[in-house]
This record gives sequence, structure tokens and C-alpha cells, in this order.
Amino acid sequence: MKKHLVCVVAALCLVGCASGPDSAKDKAMEKKPKTYHVAKLGKPIQIDANWDKPEWQAVKALTLGGYMGEKPDHRPKVQAKLAYDDQAIYVIFRVEDRYVRAVAKKTNDSVCRDSCVEFFFTPGTDIGLSYFNTEVNCGGTILLGWHPDGKKGVRVDPADCAKIQVGHSLPKIVEPEITKPTTWTLEYRFPFDLIKKYCPKATKPAPGVTWRANLYKCADATSHPHWLTWSYVDFPRPRFHMPQFFGTLVFE
Repeated sequence: MKKHLVCVVAALCLVGCASGPDSAKDKAMEKKPKTYHVAKLGKPIQIDANWDKPEWQAVKALTLGGYMGEKPDHRPKVQAKLAYDDQAIYVIFRVEDRYVRAVAKKTNDSVCRDSCVEFFFTPGTDIGLSYFNTEVNCGGTILLGWHPDGKKGVRVDPADCAKIQVGHSLPKIVEPEITKPTTWTLEYRFPFDLIKKYCPKATKPAPGVTWRANLYKCADATSHPHWLTWSYVDFPRPRFHMPQFFGTLVFE
């Protein structure tokens, strides 16, 4: 009996010793910048916010598993997929959410205060920390900013923003807030010509080309705010405009 107890204690000690390093390793992996491989499409996608359409079924999803600030009491499950063709990059989000709200009406309004998904990206490796911030609320209203390296960011002309085709599963305005569990999707096509207009040094997507990027989910002015990230951002409070922490997109 004593021998049996000694064996059990020893086994438990081994488990305990193993869990420490493994946990530390997992934590380190969480902080490691993420990489995502962007699939090449054979033809353009119809922009209709349909997560399940055939063109997206073969594309691997990424998950926004991190958060900024205090751990949120409401943490929606957010997935995204990216793809490209010779003319544009495509992005689709699927959000298993609750406490959903959208009141921004005009292009370049503060959509981050609504239930919002965001795609920040540096379109190439030779343009420093320059980046675009693409922010779209659940109703399809967009804010697009361009931040040339070392200079103050500007909001892109609304006429140019209109060149981005957006599809969304929820109405444009969601008010009052939806408080029951709700899954919503959002999809858009971002033409490369628009990127090139503001960033002439941008590298066009092609096999082997890399960009840097991060994807986010926020809901600043809802009843349950949160700030979720794909690639880890090492900052003590919620702040998405941190291109030094972007992950990597590899075009296939």
C-alpha cells in the first residue's frame, strides 16, 4: 500500500513539473507573432457575407484568440478568412456574438464604438511601419485610414472607400442593442488599385509575397466592451494602432 502511494505521489509530482514548463511554453506561443497563408482564388468572389459559400469552404480560418486590457466578461468567438486574386484582396469575418450594436451611419464615422471588426495591414516589406486601418461595423459602415510611416494618419476619401464592396448579414443600423446570442458575418473586397493610390510602394499580392497585418474585434460603446486580437500586441491597455506587433500574411 505504501509503495502504491509513493508511486501515485511521484506521478503527481511529474505531472505538476510538466505542467509548469508546458504552460510557460503555451504562453510564449501566444505572444509569438502569428502567420497566415492567404489563398489564391481562381475567380472573383461574389460579396454577399456568405461564410459557407464554396469559394470560402476550402480556405482555412484564423481565430482572434487574444485580447487587450482586462479579460472581457463577454468574449465573442471571431473567425476570419483572407484570399486574393489578381485585382483585390478579400476578407470575411464570422462573429458568434452578443450585445450587438451599430449606430454609425456615414463612411469614416467612429465605427469602432459599434460591434466592429478590423483589418490593419502593411502592404509590403519595404514601407516601414506604414499601414491601412480598415474598420467595418456589423452593419457594413466603413472607416478607412492610411498611415504613412512617420506621419500622421489620414482618413481615405469617402469616394475611394466606396470602391470597397461590403456585404453584411445584419441591418445597417442595429439599435437598440441585440442582447441575445447572435452570429453575424461581414465580407469585403479591397481592390489593389486603391491600395496603390495611397501607397505607391505597395507590393501586389502574388505567390511568395508577404505583408504584415493584424485583425481585431471591438465594441467600445456597447454594454459589454472588448478588444480582441489575432496577433499578440504587447501594450498595457487596448490600442490597435501598433504596426510593430503585426503578424505576417504569406500569399500562396
